[in-house]
Amino acid sequence: MVQFGRLWLLAALTLVPLTFLPAPLHALETAARIDLTRHPVGYLALLIFFVAYGFVAVEEVIQLRKSKPVMLAAGLIWALLGIVYAANGQSAALEAEAKHVILEYGELMLFLVVAITYVNTMQERRVFAALRAKLISNRLSYRQLFWLVGGLAFVFGPIIDNLTTALVMGAVVVAIGVGSYQFIVMGCIIIVVAANAGGVISPFGDITSLMVWQKGKLEFLEFFHLFLPALVNFVVPATLMHLGVPRGKPEPASETRRLKPGALGVIGLFAVTIATAVSFKSFFSLPPALGMMLGLGYLQMYAYILQRIGRRRDDRDMAFDSFREIRRLEWDTLLFFFGVIFAVAGLGVAGYLAQLSDYLYGGVGPTVANIAIGVLGAAFDNIPLMFAVLTMNPDMSSGQWMLVTLSTGVGGSLVSIGTAAGVALMGLVRNHYTFINHLRWAWAIGLGYVASILTHLWVNAALM
Repeated sequence: MVQFGRLWLLAALTLVPLTFLPAPLHALETAARIDLTRHPVGYLALLIFFVAYGFVAVEEVIQLRKSKPVMLAAGLIWALLGIVYAANGQSAALEAEAKHVILEYGELMLFLVVAITYVNTMQERRVFAALRAKLISNRLSYRQLFWLVGGLAFVFGPIIDNLTTALVMGAVVVAIGVGSYQFIVMGCIIIVVAANAGGVISPFGDITSLMVWQKGKLEFLEFFHLFLPALVNFVVPATLMHLGVPRGKPEPASETRRLKPGALGVIGLFAVTIATAVSFKSFFSLPPALGMMLGLGYLQMYAYILQRIGRRRDDRDMAFDSFREIRRLEWDTLLFFFGVIFAVAGLGVAGYLAQLSDYLYGGVGPTVANIAIGVLGAAFDNIPLMFAVLTMNPDMSSGQWMLVTLSTGVGGSLVSIGTAAGVALMGLVRNHYTFINHLRWAWAIGLGYVASILTHLWVNAALM
């Protein structure tokens, strides 16, 4: 069975939506900016980025871990920027920008470490195995399970965010689909699509939605106008993919599927931890990562209590080692996320993101630009593009802000590395859910993207 510790994360920037907000204007936005978009250094940075991305795309063919090329690319891009800014006497401004990016990554990494540890612990407590047994006991077919996990991902997306949803439901799909390679592949793809679609309905479902809400571009209840377009974005590709799901039913589980002692307590503490992170941000204006670290403290103390009780009762199933679950983190994906964040941020410093956004909104108009931003977000990552849009602050109606929220939220589903949910599953289900397997169904996901945009333009026409 694929190891559940091979989780995450994120990628090409789509964070856990309960978390990180766009920072205020950086040092480079207030200091004299050096435009490198037509400079040899800028061209070289672009080339390095695309070459690294190419290696990521063929990871399964060349057997090169995806973190290695992007980390190398990020370092080279910032080294090139360092040379230029040092030559112009502006190293301090570049240093401030780099520290800002490090801060964002550090907060995200702490958040993910805690979330992954909880999921690893739930797997060790047989939570996902028990859920698999429950679903199989209902004698559902693979195709029925395909719709069930997709529907659950759509429902959970706006509540616990698309990233956490992908993590939890991906673990369930792997547990259910033991022995069926094709079901695991199709299940992972629909989870990414459904979680991202559901994520746009709520400010807490996706980081780009959160950014728009925090900037005051949309009120909280206005996000619900996107429900029908988001539902279409899930249903259309799911319907087209239905025939690709294998027939038959999963084999009955032969191993023990009873929850280990303390499993329900771990689930409850995970929910309390998420609530703590939200509370830290909402009530105290503190980084959600602090709330997550407090949640890790909950788990550590709970593990200690169970260890004490287990020794007293001589019950080996009761005790668990929380540090062991932390050691099971998938560093390849965490470092991949580091590389992507810094590489894309470097292109932003060079001026490419601002140039792209300026060209779109100043040339082709908001509707076409907002649709294009979603597609480009799949390749360049939706968060820096959304940040560029918010920085430009184009004069748009609420319907147009809904459109860009929808397009950036679901556009990342077009490729596996276009969203945090996809990157998470690439780490979790390394030998099944891959860039190429996802790309084979990009046509169906693309049709869903187009259908959701058209639905929004129709049902929310009065807001445009």
